[in-house]
Amino acid sequence: MQMKLSAGLIAMAALLAGCSASNQLSSAGQSVRFVEDKPSSECQYLGTATGEQSNWLSGQAGNEGGSLRGAANDLRNKAAAMGGNVLYGVSSPTQGLISSFVPTASEMTGQVYKCAQ
Repeated sequence: MQMKLSAGLIAMAALLAGCSASNQLSSAGQSVRFVEDKPSSECQYLGTATGEQSNWLSGQAGNEGGSLRGAANDLRNKAAAMGGNVLYGVSSPTQGLISSFVPTASEMTGQVYKCAQ
């Protein structure tokens, strides 16, 4: 009985540790860059992607910088998975009053393009 309880606690700890980690930037995601100017017509528009960093278990309430960094990493990873290498028009909803007290998820959305390097 004690062995089952220990195995259950270890599994729960591993699950919580996985949920609390910030999104890591993949090697493919490292090649995706943010731009301020709309890509030229030579670039191919691939669609829109949204990156998210859940802050509920990581307890990052009030730590907007780290939270947005995780959302940006997730966005870059998703853009790379779509075949893109440029993100344009990236926005994130403003953090509200409730996010100062409760760790809410952070999101970033952007248009994904594939441009010749």
